[in-house]
Amino acid sequence: MIHARRIDSLALDNYQRAARVILANHLVTRDYPDRIALPLIRRWATELREDLAELFGYRLEVTETTARVFPVIDRLDPGKPARTVSDRVFDRRRYAYLALALAALGRAGDQITLSELADQVAAYTGRIDGLELAPDRAADRDGFVDAVGWLAARGALTLADGDAGGWAADPDAGEALYDIDRPVVFALFRPPRALQHLHSVAGLLTENAMAHPAGPARTSDNARRVRRTLVERPVVYAEDLDAAERPLLGQDRIVADVELFTGLRAERRAEGVALIDTSGRLSDVRFPGTGTLAQVALLLVGEIADRVLDIDHPLPQRTGGADPAAALARQLDDAIPESTVFTPLADLPSTDLPATDDDSTPDTSESETGEAPEVTYPFIDSSWVRETVQALTDRYGLTFAAQWQADVPGLTAEVVALLERLRLTHVVDDGLIILPALARYRGAVVTVRAKRTAELFVTTSDTLGADSVGREGI
Repeated sequence: MIHARRIDSLALDNYQRAARVILANHLVTRDYPDRIALPLIRRWATELREDLAELFGYRLEVTETTARVFPVIDRLDPGKPARTVSDRVFDRRRYAYLALALAALGRAGDQITLSELADQVAAYTGRIDGLELAPDRAADRDGFVDAVGWLAARGALTLADGDAGGWAADPDAGEALYDIDRPVVFALFRPPRALQHLHSVAGLLTENAMAHPAGPARTSDNARRVRRTLVERPVVYAEDLDAAERPLLGQDRIVADVELFTGLRAERRAEGVALIDTSGRLSDVRFPGTGTLAQVALLLVGEIADRVLDIDHPLPQRTGGADPAAALARQLDDAIPESTVFTPLADLPSTDLPATDDDSTPDTSESETGEAPEVTYPFIDSSWVRETVQALTDRYGLTFAAQWQADVPGLTAEVVALLERLRLTHVVDDGLIILPALARYRGAVVTVRAKRTAELFVTTSDTLGADSVGREGI
C-alpha cells in the first residue's frame, strides 16, 4: 500500500504538493523552483522515495541541498525541450554548450569566471566536428550565455560579481564571476548509461515489453509504465500504449493511485485519460491561460471544434500519422558524433525490431495480438489554419502583443506548436490532425470588453480583454 493512503487527511494536501513539485521538476535545489520546495520535499523524503519507487519505478535521492528524481524513460517526448530564461527553445548549439559546460564545471573548483568557462567549452568544441564556440561571434556568445543561464536558474551557478549580459555584449569589456554548487552540478547529469557506449538514443530508454515474457512481474512493470505516462503527458491516448499496457489504462486502481499521489483529477474518455492540474504545480504549460499565444490558441480551438462539428461540410479523416518520438529519435541519432563513441563497449545500432522467439512465425491477426484497430481523426489543411488565424488577428489583433501583430505567420506557427505540445492536434506536412482531447474546449467563448473612448491610442471600440477568454466544460 502506498503511503498516500495512510497519511492523515489534514496532511495529505501537503504531501501531494510535494509529489507534484518533484514530478514537475525532477531536480529541486535551495532556490529552484523556489525556496519552499526543498524543505517540503525533505519533510516527506521517506514517503516520497517509497511511493515513487512503487508507483513509477523512479529513484529519489535527497540531500541537504538537492532532491533529485532519476526517472525511467519509456518514450521520447518532443514536448519538453530546454528553454532559455526568456522562454526560447534550445537549439542544438545551446544543448551542446550546456553539456560541455557541465563537463567543464565538473572539473572546476569553487568559482569560475564566465570567460574561463567559455575558454574551456571552446576547447572542447574543437574536438567535435561542426561545433564551435568563437567568443568573437555574437551568436555563439548568446547561445553560451543562454546555457549558463539555464544552469544558474537551477542553482548550479550563482552570480557572485559582474554581469553575463555585459560579457555577451562585449567580452573584452564585460565579465562575470560565478560560485559553483558542486552537488547540483553532479546531480544535474546522471545518465543511466555511459553515452560514449551508445550508437542510438534508444539505448537510454527502458527495454520494450516484447522482450520479456508475460507474468506478474511483467504486469507490474506495465502498470508502472502506464502510471509514468499519465504523469508525463498532458493526455494519454489508448493508441499511445502497447497492447499489454492498453487494458491497464482502463483499470480504476491504477488511475486512482496516481490521482491520490498527485492530488490531480483524472478525466476519462473512450479515447484515453488526462490528469487535470488545477493547482498549476505539475503543469509546465497552463491552458487555458493568459498571454497572446494561449488566447489565440483557445480561439483557434473553438474555430476548429466548430469546423469538426459542421455536419454539412464533413472533414476528411486521417490516421494519427508518424510517431513524433520516432522522428525525434532519428534526429538525435543523426546528431551523435560517431568519433566520440567508444566502439569496443558500444551497443550495436538500434535499427532492428525486437526479436521474437521464432523469426519464422507468421503474422498474427488483430484479435490475437491485441492491437487496436487503426483509428482515424479529422484533418484540417494548413491554408484553413492560416486564414483562420489571420481572421482572428484582424478581429482581435489590437489586444495582441506587439511582436505578434506584425508577424501573423510566426504567431500561427507558435500557436500550432502549442496545440501539438498539449496533444490537442498532431502536425503533419499539409495540415493538422485533430485529436480527441480538443473537444474538451469546444465550448470556448469570447467576451468582448469595450474600452473607454477617453483612453489614448484607441482606434476601435471593442477589444479582447487579456482575461476575457473563457471556456465551458464538456
